[in-house]
Amino acid sequence: MADNSDEDVQERLKAALWFAVGKMVDEETLRRNRNVTPQFIGALTEMVWSQIETVALDLESFSRHAGRSTITTDDVLLLARRNGDLHQIIKDFVDKEKAAKSENFEEEFPFSNNRLGATLFNGKLTTSRWRRPPALLERSMAAALSKLGPQDWF
Repeated sequence: MADNSDEDVQERLKAALWFAVGKMVDEETLRRNRNVTPQFIGALTEMVWSQIETVALDLESFSRHAGRSTITTDDVLLLARRNGDLHQIIKDFVDKEKAAKSENFEEEFPFSNNRLGATLFNGKLTTSRWRRPPALLERSMAAALSKLGPQDWF
C-alpha cells in the first residue's frame, strides 16, 4: 500500500516536471523559431528527473556526513562547488538573505548581544529557534534557477 502511494506521488511529480519542462521548451522554441518533438521533451524531462534524484541523494549524503538530519545551504554550496557561476549566484543570494535575517533579528531583539542570531532562551544559548534552512534553501535554489533560465540549456 505504501509503495503504491509512493509510486503515485512519484508519477505525479514526473507529470508536473514534464509539464514545466514542456512549457519552458515551448517558450524557447517560439523565441528561437525552432521545432522540437515530444520525444525530445520526454528525454529532457527524464534527464532532469535523473539529475534531481542525484542532487537529492548528494545533498542527503552531505548532511548525513556532517552529522545533521537537515539539509542546509552549506550542503547546497558544497554541491555547487564545481559550477563556479552557479556557486557564486547561490552564495551571493545566501549572504544577502543572512544579512537581511540578521537585520530583522536585531530589530526584533535589540538587546541581543550576539549578531549571529543566538540568544538566551530559558537560560540556554540557542540558535535553532531562528534557523529555517529549508525555506532559505528553497529560495536560494529558485533564485539560482531563475538567473540560469532555459536560454542556458541550448
